[in-house]
Amino acid sequence: MKIGILSKRTGNFTGKIKLYLEKKGHAVNIYTASNLCINDALLVNDFYILKSKHLFYLYAGYFLEANNVPVIPSTDISYRHKNRIESYFSIKNTNLLLPNVFMGTIDTLKNQLKKTDLPLISKPILGSGSKGVKVINSFQDFNTIDEESFYLEKFIEGTHYLVYFIANEICICEKKPLANEHNKVKIIHSDGEIEEYIMKWKNKYNLLFGHLDLVRDNNTDKLYVVDAGTFPEFSNWKHNTDPVSKICNLILDKYQQIKNKTA
Repeated sequence: MKIGILSKRTGNFTGKIKLYLEKKGHAVNIYTASNLCINDALLVNDFYILKSKHLFYLYAGYFLEANNVPVIPSTDISYRHKNRIESYFSIKNTNLLLPNVFMGTIDTLKNQLKKTDLPLISKPILGSGSKGVKVINSFQDFNTIDEESFYLEKFIEGTHYLVYFIANEICICEKKPLANEHNKVKIIHSDGEIEEYIMKWKNKYNLLFGHLDLVRDNNTDKLYVVDAGTFPEFSNWKHNTDPVSKICNLILDKYQQIKNKTA
């Protein structure tokens, strides 16, 4: 088959996917900002892997889906993960616990928030992970943020987790607060409540793989979801299973299911 990958980069996990699929006999092209042009030339491939949630690649995905070219994960799933507000309500619809959120302009929030609401976490509305995330400890800290509209979450003091899933396999990592996926972690071999959260999220939206960031509150022991990712790098995947081959085979199986439905 001819397979395209929409990605910000050609190396890292994307490069590993390309290499694995080529070894299986597929022709694979990676489309980055340097060579991606959203036009009929993209229709040459059988399907696309949407590795990046950046809007440019999402737009390419919309174009492809409108022309009946499958995109995996779908643009709907990817955008739901990219947009903090979409992601928040998607998680809420799964009946998983989330921190309180506050949204509005800087002036509105300053007028309505109380000191007891602090500390807060400011997150870019379009994005996921730790990029652009800032802690708001005082009202003066609002002056350090360039956003016109704010998405704020109550900061939960507790133990932070990065949890990967590939099909029904789950890898739980304890991490430093606000650390990104690539930082050093401590492996947690089992946690029934975390595993239940993952399966609820995965099954609600028929996800093949991804990750959740979770926090267990030091005071109440309650477990909160604070972020969701559709296509991580799996930098801290510690199971014996090779994540590249497993994800590629899940994607190939998904494409075959889509093809069979449209046949």
